[in-house]
Amino acid sequence: MSLDSITQTVDEAVSGFFEPIATWLVEVVFYSVPVGGAALPLIVAWLVVAGLVFTGWFGFVQVRKFRLAIDVVRGKYDEKGSAGEVNHFQALTAAVSGTVGLGNIAGVAVAVSIGGPGATFWMILCGLLGMATKFVEVTLGVKYREVHADGTVSGGPMHYLPKGLADRFGKNGKTLGKVLGVLASFMILFFGLFGGNLFQVNQSYAQLVSVTGGEDGLMGSSAGALFFGILIAALVGIVLLGGIRSIANVTSKLVPAMAGIYIAACLVVILVHVTAVPAAIATIIEGAFNPEGVAGGVLGALIVGFKRAAFSNEAGLGSAPIAHSAVKTKHPASEGLVALLEPFIDTVVICTMTALTIVIANPASWAQARKDGDPVGVTITSDAFGTVMPWFPYILTVAVMLFAISTVLTWGYYGLKAWTHLFGRSKASELTYKVVYTLFAIAGSLLTLQTLIDMADAVLFMLAVINIIGLYLLAPVVKRELNFFLEFVRARNAGETGEADEDQESVKTTV
Repeated sequence: MSLDSITQTVDEAVSGFFEPIATWLVEVVFYSVPVGGAALPLIVAWLVVAGLVFTGWFGFVQVRKFRLAIDVVRGKYDEKGSAGEVNHFQALTAAVSGTVGLGNIAGVAVAVSIGGPGATFWMILCGLLGMATKFVEVTLGVKYREVHADGTVSGGPMHYLPKGLADRFGKNGKTLGKVLGVLASFMILFFGLFGGNLFQVNQSYAQLVSVTGGEDGLMGSSAGALFFGILIAALVGIVLLGGIRSIANVTSKLVPAMAGIYIAACLVVILVHVTAVPAAIATIIEGAFNPEGVAGGVLGALIVGFKRAAFSNEAGLGSAPIAHSAVKTKHPASEGLVALLEPFIDTVVICTMTALTIVIANPASWAQARKDGDPVGVTITSDAFGTVMPWFPYILTVAVMLFAISTVLTWGYYGLKAWTHLFGRSKASELTYKVVYTLFAIAGSLLTLQTLIDMADAVLFMLAVINIIGLYLLAPVVKRELNFFLEFVRARNAGETGEADEDQESVKTTV
């Protein structure tokens, strides 16, 4: 039996086993109700409502404290001797690398092909609301993180749910928190292996095949796939063995690089068609409130935009606090402010740049997709760039590779924290996970497991239900932490030191 036959047999067997499971799970998690002619997934509404509640609760923190967040990232309020492993900028790039990915390239194209240009407006709005949710969950992630004897740090919903609920509600809260923490760990681990790893490698390989002659080209064979998978696995394994410091060092360079390449390309297209920019913006705004050809009308465009934004920036899912918890700081809210920049970068900037590029370039493939009513992804984005730069598919391949590698690394770290929470922090346990995760990277180039990926996505969004309940219950703790940090900022700006820290240590977190 040939290698091609073996890989195809494995693919069919795995897909056939998981397909009925995935179908059922997706139907349950993404259960939709008909509203105004459109299907509204309740999980998306759950995320958006959380953004509205936290935006109001914290008085539009994403607007009022945006400049302060920039100052924190720049290191203006760093303190010597703070527990943690990485600085604010490295923590931000490590977390952004887990959210910025192929969804920004292909996911936006899907949104505007289904929901029309007006979906862009609702994506931006959802991104702005998600900034407040991200602020809350990351503040809790740092507040209740665990600093180990060797200086490493563990954080995330598996830590702040049991610790935070125990602080607020005593024994009953502690029991509930432990159960929720275990469930959160399993969900994060599952998605990390299959969604954060396999899918990214698979799609980056697919893009590489497309620019090297397709299935008949050099990389189209099973041998080429195997070579690519081994190469990516080797890179991932080397970096993953170095821990969050190594991951942060890599992503702090990769994320700005890939974002810079991608945004520069968007700007080229936009500048070439600069006279069309006002009309494109008008089209987006008009399409948001008067979309033509979109199922469900305005509500249909709104749902598509919200859904793609929520899937892209992961606000409320509890994943980002895992990376942010490793930051060097004595003030949890300082990193919460840094984290609110994530949805801004991911959705408000990068997703909007993609959508604007597509609307301005108006490639034929986009018009055809809207006519057919079929979702089309990276092809539309690539064609939009191709209207100005016919050679851009090669640059896009580089960007996709950078997106994929950084996402695989970040989710490797997320999965490790979930693994150690479940199975302990021994060297043998951690090494076992890293070997398994690395081997999955090889499988990513060999298998096409869309059914399995759909199931992993469903599991990840189940985490949102658990996580946001905890965010609601612990919101008063976050408000108190924000006040502590703002007092420290005022003292630092006035030339004082240390007083805010002493005050914070003396106050209990129970409310």
